[in-house]
Amino acid sequence: MNTSRKPSAIALTLLLIGAVLLTVPFLMTLSSEATFIIRAFGLGILGIGISLGICKIGKKNSPLRSNPRHVLTKQNQQQTNSRFGWLPPVPVGSTFRNRLLAAFGALFGISLTGLICAEFIGQGLWAPLIVAPIGASAVLLFAVPSSPLAQPWAIIGGNTLSAAIGMAVAYFVDDAVLGIGLAVSFAIIVMSLTRCLHPPGGAAALTAVLGGKVVSSWGVLFPLLPVGVNSCLLVIIGVIFHKIIGHSYPHRSATSIEQAAHAHHTRDLPPHIRSSFIRSDITTVLERQDETFDIDPEDLETLVEEVALQARCRKDGQVTCQEIMSRDVIFVGREMSADIAISLLLHHKIRTLPVLDANETLLGTVGLRDLVYSNGKVGDYLSPAIVAAPDDLAFNLIPHFTTGDIHAVVIADRKMKIKGIISQTDILSNMFNMSLLK
Repeated sequence: MNTSRKPSAIALTLLLIGAVLLTVPFLMTLSSEATFIIRAFGLGILGIGISLGICKIGKKNSPLRSNPRHVLTKQNQQQTNSRFGWLPPVPVGSTFRNRLLAAFGALFGISLTGLICAEFIGQGLWAPLIVAPIGASAVLLFAVPSSPLAQPWAIIGGNTLSAAIGMAVAYFVDDAVLGIGLAVSFAIIVMSLTRCLHPPGGAAALTAVLGGKVVSSWGVLFPLLPVGVNSCLLVIIGVIFHKIIGHSYPHRSATSIEQAAHAHHTRDLPPHIRSSFIRSDITTVLERQDETFDIDPEDLETLVEEVALQARCRKDGQVTCQEIMSRDVIFVGREMSADIAISLLLHHKIRTLPVLDANETLLGTVGLRDLVYSNGKVGDYLSPAIVAAPDDLAFNLIPHFTTGDIHAVVIADRKMKIKGIISQTDILSNMFNMSLLK
């Protein structure tokens, strides 16, 4: 049996079941409750089937499936840019499959939101109570789920607060022209202060000011019903949809995930995404640009890390020690008791501790093997430290690790002041990254 065809068979089965369920209410006379349940299940199953079918498209030939660090070659990039050179570029990382998934996600999300709202708070199945800004929210939620503007709090808070602001402006300002301007302006300020900036929020504020049948029928409840309810339902459906297709939503940046899983309880990034710059460098550049970019800062940091890694690989692996070393070094003083040093080694899951004197000058190192039977001070059990300079080539350290006695090399300047430390894991992770990108 060819197991690669199973997802396609499952998708086809779900499509048929969903289509049958949507057809049943037209062929049989049912109560409104039964009709609602059948149609809701039909939409849900149909959406899942379509999503699985689209996810199957292009999996075998997609370089992103086999290599998540895939980088377009110059020739591929030129071909991509030349197809529609007269059009603005598509969002970074966007593919036709992802855009097709976004389209069906919006179909699934908006239809099910409208169906639920129409049944429970609307005035009939074919007049679903859903406000127009929710359509714009769906574009962000399903097309760019990693955007800070598309996160759950941005959608729910942005739409609801903006609608409330629009209602307040409409109450105090009689001039419609002045009111629409003030509503959108105040909405931007409030959304920015509450960290829920969401472009459709401006439309929600405008809708509340301009009024209409829906706004007048709900009155002061309009920000909650239908805007708040619509937003919450759309987010819930979005979470389920992205879970099905394998997207991260609510979005968590790769950097934060890696930092949460760091085993050594230090501030350093894990070895395989460590580079020569620090986070403050990115902050400085962003301040210098004086522009707002639609990307999470941690995502940006991860992207720059990957670009730096690609550049290092392009330079034939001429990586210096300072580019991959851990900078948050756990060290001890020569007068510290051996028991405390052992506790540090076990807590941080490391094998080597640099030992410093009162002037923070490197004296040597100690490890578990040195301290396991000791009961005195660390300074009594020193081993000579293997030292390299920050500008030395990292791969030149490999011979030190082949003996089995050395687990870390201390990176220090000419005055023996510690700058960092490189372990076997740092070297292996960097070599692995280079093998992926070559």
